[in-house]
Parts: sequence; structure tokens; C-alpha cells
Amino acid sequence: MQFSVENVGKLERKLTVKFPAERFESQVSARIAEMSRTVRLKGFRPGKVPANVIQQRFGAQVRGEVLSDLIGSTLREAFEKENLRPVANPSIDTTGQPENGEIAYTATFEVMPEFPAIDVAALEISRPVAEVTDPDIEKMIETLRQQRRSFNEVERASAEGDFVMFEYDAVAGDYRFPAEGQERAGSVLGSGTLFKALDGALTGRKAGEAFESDIEFPVDFRNQELAGKSAKVNFKVVKVQEPKLPEVDAEFIQLFGIDDGDMNHFRKEVRANLERELKAALMGRLKSQVAEKLAQAHSDLEVPNLMVQGEARNLAAASVPRGQQPPQQLIDAAAPAARLRVIAGLLMGELARKNELKLDRTLLAEQLAAIASTYEEPEKVIELYNGDPQLMSGLQNRVMEDQVAEWVADHAKTTVQNLSFDEVMRPVGA
Repeated sequence: MQFSVENVGKLERKLTVKFPAERFESQVSARIAEMSRTVRLKGFRPGKVPANVIQQRFGAQVRGEVLSDLIGSTLREAFEKENLRPVANPSIDTTGQPENGEIAYTATFEVMPEFPAIDVAALEISRPVAEVTDPDIEKMIETLRQQRRSFNEVERASAEGDFVMFEYDAVAGDYRFPAEGQERAGSVLGSGTLFKALDGALTGRKAGEAFESDIEFPVDFRNQELAGKSAKVNFKVVKVQEPKLPEVDAEFIQLFGIDDGDMNHFRKEVRANLERELKAALMGRLKSQVAEKLAQAHSDLEVPNLMVQGEARNLAAASVPRGQQPPQQLIDAAAPAARLRVIAGLLMGELARKNELKLDRTLLAEQLAAIASTYEEPEKVIELYNGDPQLMSGLQNRVMEDQVAEWVADHAKTTVQNLSFDEVMRPVGA
């Protein structure tokens, strides 16, 4: 076998490989001979199918399979000899036909970059810490009550916390919504479902009341014809309902899988759930900070364009409706952030490799159990992960990233940042 490597970009390589056509033909002949002994064809006894019949029926398929196998094996050999680390499967170009007694193909691909020395000791990391307190548990129980509240119709004027069903139409210039009649909607006042101007217009109103109000619609309103404009809105209040919270009794507690309805048991379960969420959030914050500091320290690292484009597509896809393809303009806008993410991910992977960090099977089992515990049948979730290599691989990668983040925090200039449960769970930047 002969091969040569050409640099066609900073990280792009073009590998040309040639191997004897005789090697290809001998493997084709061997596979056809094997098939003649094993294949079953109508009109022939098992194991007695002539080779020329196999050649006629399956020759093209066999030659394609053998060529694919030889390309795969010779590629691996060339990668090993040249110490090449491709980031994805190469693009292969070949006629598959012998020329001068050889079959040649070219493989084009991007390789992993040459990593610089990664000095994590110079990084300044702030490790957030927090704990679940009794007030946090009480607040969560109150949230659970709010989620299961019922509403009773009332004749009084609406107030914050009430559910108001109403009909409306809006006119801005020559535009009217809806084109005819009125649209019906409903919301809990003060919940944030409606914008403040609508909440304000509907507060203090009784069922059956009709009125007109000038409303300033926010610039991000879903109807582009009304977004950022002032409109005259005609309202009719259909009904007003006040909330009724359930008592925290045995019946309420049993809704959450606590069959004995015991309050102490319930509080323990709530604490365990909050602690699991808190642990994940703390790790998420630490991991994000480590990734950001690593990327900032090595922002000039050359990274494969294929990986940047893939990450940019993922970022862009998060801002469009599910199932839709993001436009190229959105992908291009996400590229700078995607590049930093790729840099961070590659550096974390390199730290794991250089420092021989091994996947912690105990942590893996703990994370899998934590994921499964949020479902009604945890054992089926665990079975699903164990039976799906792709799901398990994703989880293993997350656990390894957690381990790298912990390792960096242990070796960097790390200070402790004491936070409350709410501060940790609040979205960063909120």
C-alpha cells in the first residue's frame, strides 16, 4: 500500500491511497467462493451454486462491499502510520477501477488541532456552593399548591391572581385583528402570560363588562402587525374566576406518589428532588465557567470548521420552531459563539486525555439514576439507556465533562461563591 498526505488548509488534509488491484480481486474471488457454499438459490442444491452464477447475480454488490472494506481498513492503517486524528468520516473520491495494477482513492478530512500547553493553574474560577433550606422546601410546596389550584367563578371585579376569560379585537391604523368578530383568550392576571398593559386593562373588571382601551403592544408581540404599535382594543369580559389552593393534606400528598400521605415523608421527597436539581445546576454553572475561561485563554486555537458549523446549526436551531431548519443567516450569526464552544469542548477533551481521566462509573450510575427518578417507571428509563448506545454515549460525555470541570476547579485559582438556592436556580443573567 502507498499513501501520501497533502495539507490543503490549516486543518484540512487530503490523503491519497493506492493498493494493489490484485489484493482487491483476490478478496472479491474469496467472497464469491464463500457465497457459493452458503447462499441458497432456487434450482441449485445448498452449497452447490456455481461461482459464475454468484458472479452474475451478486458480482456488483460483492465488489462494492469489498472496495468499501478495503478503503476502511487502509484508511485506518494510514491514519495510524501518519498519526492523523480526523474529526469526522472523510469524504472519499474514487473510481474503484484498477489503473496500472493499482486502485486509488483520495480521502479529504479535517484533523484535530495541535493543542498548546493548557495551564489551568492560571485560571481564576469561582465555584458556586449552596444548600437546600427549610424555607426552600416550603416555597416548593407552595409552588406545587399553585400548580394544582382550581378556579371558582366570582361576580366581583378581577384582581391579580384571578383567571379572566375575555374577548377582544384590536385596530391599529388600517389593520384589524381579527378581521371579523372578536378573538377569545384567557389568562391569570399577574402570571406574565399577558404583557403588563393588557393585565392592567383587565384588572378591576367584572364579568359581562365591555370597554375600550388604548393599548401599547410590545415590540416582540407575536402579531407583527401589532408589535410595537398603539391600538384601540375593544374588550368584553366573559368571566372572572378566583383561585382556590388545595390543602396540604394526605390526599394532596398522595398526588406525588407518597402513598402513606405522611407529611414528613413528603418533605423528605421534596428535599431530595430540590437537592438533585441544585446539584445539577451547580455543576452546570461550574462547567460553563470552566468552559468559558478555557476558551478565553485559548481563543486563537484553530478548530475544525466542520465542528464549528455543526455547533452553529445547533445554536441556531434552538431559536426557531422545532422541526424547522434555521436559515443560513442565523447559522452565520451563531458561528462566533459556536467557535468558542468548540474550543472549550476540545480543550476539555484534551485535558481528560493528557491527564488520563477515566470515566467514573459510580458518577455515571448516579446521574442515570437521577434522570430515571424523574419518571414514573425509573427501571424502564435505565433499561432504555443501557440498550441505546447513542443515549449512553451522550450521558458518558456529560459525566466526563463534569469530571474535567471538577479537575480544573481543583487545579485552578478557585474561590468559593456562597449562593442561595434561588440564586443558583435563577437563569444566569436574569
